[in-house]
Amino acid sequence: MTKLFTTKTAFIVLSKIVVACLLTCYPGIHARSQAKALPYFPPYGQWESRKPAAMGFDAVALDSAVAFAIVSESKAPRDLRAAHYQSAFGREPFGFPVGPMKERGPATGLIIRKGYIVAQWGEPERVDLTFSVAKSFLSTVVGLAYDSGLIRDVHDRVGPYMAPIIPYEPFRMAGNKSDELGGTDIIDLFATEHNRKITWDHLLRQTSDWEGVLWDKPDWADRPEKDAASWTNRPRHEPGTVYKYNDTRVNVLALAALNIWRRPLPQVLKEKLMDPIGASPTWRWTGYENSWVVMDGQLLQSVSGGSHWGGGMFISAIDQARFGLLTLRNGNWKGKQLISPQWLKMARTPTLPEPTYGFMNFFLNTGNKLYPSVPEQTFAHIGAGTNLVFVDPERELLVVARWIENGKIDEFLKRVYASLRDK
Repeated sequence: MTKLFTTKTAFIVLSKIVVACLLTCYPGIHARSQAKALPYFPPYGQWESRKPAAMGFDAVALDSAVAFAIVSESKAPRDLRAAHYQSAFGREPFGFPVGPMKERGPATGLIIRKGYIVAQWGEPERVDLTFSVAKSFLSTVVGLAYDSGLIRDVHDRVGPYMAPIIPYEPFRMAGNKSDELGGTDIIDLFATEHNRKITWDHLLRQTSDWEGVLWDKPDWADRPEKDAASWTNRPRHEPGTVYKYNDTRVNVLALAALNIWRRPLPQVLKEKLMDPIGASPTWRWTGYENSWVVMDGQLLQSVSGGSHWGGGMFISAIDQARFGLLTLRNGNWKGKQLISPQWLKMARTPTLPEPTYGFMNFFLNTGNKLYPSVPEQTFAHIGAGTNLVFVDPERELLVVARWIENGKIDEFLKRVYASLRDK
């Protein structure tokens, strides 16, 4: 027994000495072993793929899920301007587009696990409108303002943060100046008694019930109530009590954010987030033909938080996926915290009047109401089209699906999860 114990001990000691020598003489071995343990972040211009089996998928079942996404392509025209006028949006009062649109591509997407691409289809590098996924970029830019100290508390009222906003009106006729008496030369977003109560949190959660007209779009004209008589004289809801998805109010948040950053929001997004995560140079974030202001002696365009009236975020599925991976990794990219965990925690906190919504446009699966077939702790950035960036941090699963029928998303995700062998 003593001899056996001595032999085992000697073998263990010798093994440790050999390993130590190898690591000393060949330090690259240790570096490579450490690198394998670190989370993978795709470098600029590259994204590594792995075989489905190596990332815990049944390849045949995963192929079936992808095939389902392809055959479930949206039935709306690929000409997005024609699609707009054929939809309810095009028939709204003041429903005409005032921002650019372009023809979209085919059903497109990626499935990513632990940072690696395991499946893709369509045209992932094609730049298309992403509709209300732009709201997630907008709320993130507001989050960057919060992290930078430009916003002290999301429960602060927005009005006191605002300087006078000067609209750029090059075609405004001089006429008789006396006719302008009683008018205003500025945009005051929070002048009314109701609007003065609105906080950043209310705008972020779409519970502000902001009243007014911005960029020639009245608040009541977006998804108007059936009773037309109530459009202009409805009772106002106390901010924070009622959820209403409304792009005019989203554009209020965009203009307010521009006013505190004092420079174009796309520049802020590029510098502080898109460049650090290795996004391509092909994305563009636009506003409307009339959403220009004069600020600090410069002409600046206020961007839109979607494409309800055209404009918004033009972006590829690959760049959507990079943003999705950043939110999956809780705002951290290669060890650098680009968005604070505190902000993302607030963004993923359910809104009281609408528990499946956090900050725009973090859709939550609270109570499995959004997508019954997938885990509750998942969340998604969603826009019309449907444009979907689906995130499951626990399983390190990221799914981008573009131009898929909205009613088919739960079944598609169900098939993706069915293909996972290590649930």
